[in-house]
Amino acid sequence: MAFKALLFLFTCFIVVTSRVSSKDEELATKAVIVEAPVPSQAPAKVPAVKAPTHAPPAAPTYAPPPKETAPVPPVKPPAPAPPSPLPVRSKKDCIPLCDQRCQLHSRKRLCTRACMTCCDRCKCVPPGTFGNREKCGKCYTDMTTHGNKYKCP
Repeated sequence: MAFKALLFLFTCFIVVTSRVSSKDEELATKAVIVEAPVPSQAPAKVPAVKAPTHAPPAAPTYAPPPKETAPVPPVKPPAPAPPSPLPVRSKKDCIPLCDQRCQLHSRKRLCTRACMTCCDRCKCVPPGTFGNREKCGKCYTDMTTHGNKYKCP
């Protein structure tokens, strides 16, 4: 064990002394930089340019183009309003209407069940698969769940 400690101390001593001696040598050596003269080139002669002897032609004048009137597009009749909801007389009439209303819903059975309840109470199902709730009136738009969310799809 003592041998390892002595060996470690000896290597540390050698490393430290070699670094000190190399730094002293670097400081003692001075670098001499000699700048060599750069040969300069004589500027090239530029030939003289003579002015033109004749005058440039005058710019021609043009008459403004005649103004064109844009054609008036024909007036299209307004798009037809979506069909009004069909009258519902019984719960049997609600089944195909609610199936059509909920066909694109991610939870079809839940949508159909809520639609059937609203159709039975309000006797109306809005057209289309989404929106148009105002077509069925206040009964359909104001019906909410216990969590105050709209019940009718």
